[in-house]
Amino acid sequence: MKKVLSIAGSDCSGGAGIQADLKTFCAHGVYGMSAITALTAQNTLGVTMVEEVSPEMVRAQLDAIFTDIVPDSVKIGMVSSSVIIEAIVEKLMEYQAVSIVLDPVMVSTSGSRLLNEEAMSVLIKKLMPLATMITPNLQEAECLCGFNIQSKEEMVLAAKKIASFYKGHILIKGGHLDDCADDLLYVDGEVTWFLGEQIENPNTHGTGCTLSSAITSNLALGYDVQTSVKNAKLYITKALKANLDLGHGRGPLNHLV
Repeated sequence: MKKVLSIAGSDCSGGAGIQADLKTFCAHGVYGMSAITALTAQNTLGVTMVEEVSPEMVRAQLDAIFTDIVPDSVKIGMVSSSVIIEAIVEKLMEYQAVSIVLDPVMVSTSGSRLLNEEAMSVLIKKLMPLATMITPNLQEAECLCGFNIQSKEEMVLAAKKIASFYKGHILIKGGHLDDCADDLLYVDGEVTWFLGEQIENPNTHGTGCTLSSAITSNLALGYDVQTSVKNAKLYITKALKANLDLGHGRGPLNHLV
């Protein structure tokens, strides 16, 4: 049994965050574990409250996991402050964690910045270098590259800019493009496109968390990066096409499709 760890925030409504990650791990037949960085009160209509976990508690959770059931891969999601990011970096380095997928949650669905400048700087300078892959959406990629992205050509330019300070695999998700849902994988100057169709389903709560968790699961199972992304994109497409319809707003996916 392969073991996978998610370091992220909790979504009490079950559509995103730790809860979505654990469901995705189960769907892939891997053993899921979690280190919670924040509690959120949220549902399909939005987030109403966020309460961060102390960095000491984050360290304690990671100690408990890595000294007992050592993960084969790690997914990192919501890390909202510099002190929490520092705690995660410290423990990942101490335990020499491998196959790390960082989903840089920087912007909310409504467009609000979730990381202040200090936390952003620590994430880029200290956490990103530990990651095998980062999985920004278009808005998050804009935060990293410093310019607007509205086309596939601009996605490539953004990847090249990000690659000037991050040497791992860069997966820029194109789900918010107007005419397609193509994702770009960029590493060492090599461009690979994963083509995707625009699916008519407004219920997309947690898609970013779910995709990164699916990639992390595939890495734990021994697949290479390209195959892991391909498998994860097929999974997320099926989960969207299942047309689960829960709640009064933007609902969750069917993770067990």
